Amino acid sequence: MAKKENKTTQKPHSSTECTSLLRPVKDALEALNGKWKLQIIVSLLFDNRRFKQISKELNGVTDKVLSKELKDLEANQLIKRTVYDTFPPTVEYSITEHGRSLGKLIQELKVWGMKHRKEIIGK
Repeated sequence: MAKKENKTTQKPHSSTECTSLLRPVKDALEALNGKWKLQIIVSLLFDNRRFKQISKELNGVTDKVLSKELKDLEANQLIKRTVYDTFPPTVEYSITEHGRSLGKLIQELKVWGMKHRKEIIGK
């Protein structure tokens, strides 16, 4: 008969293992922190958008905050800002391949969010 392992007999994780897990999670959270960044990425996963289109879709973000979040996402190479030579200049935002790589994470967040909503408020 196999011996059952309980929590007191399990080997604790080493500090190195913990650090190797925490560092990339911290990096990801720093790149995606805030209320709006993932929502902006979701919007751009469907199509390129201009500033006001993103602002309307997000409903509630101020222009100042949206501008900052777009700059942060661009700095992290998750989105691209393209300025067209028109009068007045047209600016369009698009998702990069690096940003597109968040698709699986966003899908998992959607699934978890639906389960969480059901758990907390029953809807």
